[in-house]
Amino acid sequence: MKKRYDFTNAIKNPYAKKLKKPISIRVDEDVIEYFKRIADDVGVPYQGLMNLYLRQAKNQELAPKFVKDIKPKNAA
Repeated sequence: MKKRYDFTNAIKNPYAKKLKKPISIRVDEDVIEYFKRIADDVGVPYQGLMNLYLRQAKNQELAPKFVKDIKPKNAA
């Protein structure tokens, strides 16, 4: 390992904005078990499966059934 490195020509990581952010949330135990079961069936980690599910809801601009007046950001 070098004692010093030259970063004068370094570029910023273009994927840094897309990195995942760790958070702490409270999720019911039965919900976690549900996602773990599905994750085992398809062979992915359950946290990743939950993230994919939430991303799909975001992309389709889905809202929980009890929330009435949700409007997409780009709607007038």
